[in-house]
Amino acid sequence: MRIEGKVFVVTGGGNGIGREVVAALLAKGGRVAAVDINGLAETARLTAVGDRLSTHRCDITDIEAVRALAGAVEASHGHVDGLLNVAGIIQPFVPLAELERSTMEQVMAVNFWGVVNTCTTFLPLLSARPEASVVNVSSMGGFTPVPGQTVYGASKAAVKLLTEGLYAEMRGTNVAVTVVFPGGVATDITTNSGVDLPGRPAGPEAEAPPTSMTTAADAAAQIIAAVEDGTYRVVIGKDARALDVMSRLTPRRATDLVAKKMASLLDR
Repeated sequence: MRIEGKVFVVTGGGNGIGREVVAALLAKGGRVAAVDINGLAETARLTAVGDRLSTHRCDITDIEAVRALAGAVEASHGHVDGLLNVAGIIQPFVPLAELERSTMEQVMAVNFWGVVNTCTTFLPLLSARPEASVVNVSSMGGFTPVPGQTVYGASKAAVKLLTEGLYAEMRGTNVAVTVVFPGGVATDITTNSGVDLPGRPAGPEAEAPPTSMTTAADAAAQIIAAVEDGTYRVVIGKDARALDVMSRLTPRRATDLVAKKMASLLDR
């Protein structure tokens, strides 16, 4: 898909990878509806592209709010050619038995049901276009378990299979479907998720040196390339690519490796 002149909805557009995806789409001549619950004013300030960017404060866990969002996006841009679900939160680094039920439900609501809400709402609009794209961001935590992030991983594994199922259903149509598995990306997801992990990133990358992590801009560039090429599956970062292979060839070894690496985060 050619980006220029197309209209894209980006969830999580107020910060991190989502903000960089918004910026990259705009830089290629696209029009963007950036969706988030915070950070949108800064995204607009940094991009400064006038009416090619609209911002929408929306709780994607609320299906009625998402349905209203679709109408607002059409009012701003006329139609929708692409949906990129980047929004997501992690959980506190605690074992499953210690995680509050309300936190479990919130993680699943944002990471899984938010994707369901946007996909089911926007698919009819996308299907009406000559060509369209759906990109859902999972995580390497969706194929390799992380101690202390069990529910987060379950939510991202659900996104993986949801997206793969959607791909199977949309084969032969005008809608390309892509699932993305980022590894360690330098973002503020811990802060944005309300998780107290001062000075340290989240997920299997938490004990890796910052230089080994992918930048948010690089991750966004790979996501945009997938939109352009209609790629089915994107794995971002050396860490994610290594675990992707290991988790399929020797899944128990991959699990043990990550468990040992992350053990210190549960010893607090």
